[in-house]
Amino acid sequence: MIQNNTGFMGNIPVVTKNILIINVLMFIASSLFSKGPLNNPMDDYLALHYFTSDYFRPHQIITCMFMHGSIEHIFFNMFAVFMFGRILESIWGPKKFLLYYMIAGVGASLLQLLVMYLRVSHLEANIPAEQLPEMLYQLKTEGLDLIRSQRNYIDETMGALNLLINIPMVGASGAIFGILVAFGIIFPNAELMLIFPPIPIKAKWFVIGYGVLELVLGVADRAGDNVAHFAHLGGLFAGLILILYWRKKGFTTNEHIF
Repeated sequence: MIQNNTGFMGNIPVVTKNILIINVLMFIASSLFSKGPLNNPMDDYLALHYFTSDYFRPHQIITCMFMHGSIEHIFFNMFAVFMFGRILESIWGPKKFLLYYMIAGVGASLLQLLVMYLRVSHLEANIPAEQLPEMLYQLKTEGLDLIRSQRNYIDETMGALNLLINIPMVGASGAIFGILVAFGIIFPNAELMLIFPPIPIKAKWFVIGYGVLELVLGVADRAGDNVAHFAHLGGLFAGLILILYWRKKGFTTNEHIF
């Protein structure tokens, strides 16, 4: 890991600092290699693809949390890491914070894959058995090219399957939801100032409200908003379970774990 004890970056704890640096470097490299919408060799290898895709690799469960789709995406995610991650790391220490961050991110990936599998299975169940193999072959051979040309199938079921199977997931949002739930548990009454609406709100209510919102949007299956809501919930639940486990075992500082 990179460590520098001088200047602005020197005031940021080592794990938080390196998370910021790695994500920014990956975003710059990804932008340089991009050939257009969903046509990026780095995304093909590092973003999280559905497990029936030819592009799926197990390591993507981890690497996807270091990839981002736009400047706004990475800015807000890294701003949250900077604001809340450095506070948690200063309390827990670098090893415990890194373990927590990675488990929250992996939890986000796994829940997103599970929800995608359930949705794909539901859609496939509505397709006549004799037509399903041909439709899946079409999705595999031409579905991604349609999306890259900003088109999709007219048939509603085929279009929904194409989005689920051929659009990969990127972003650190799941791990960040884990950070938010940890902050809300440790500092439940800390007041956060929202941008919209511009009012202060206690951390515990912010986390609960945000979690409920993500659940509602995820259940509504708003595929068109291009947001992996259940990945956010996966990071939140993974972080919550880990914190409850640590509390049950009496792990309050990093030396109890390592």
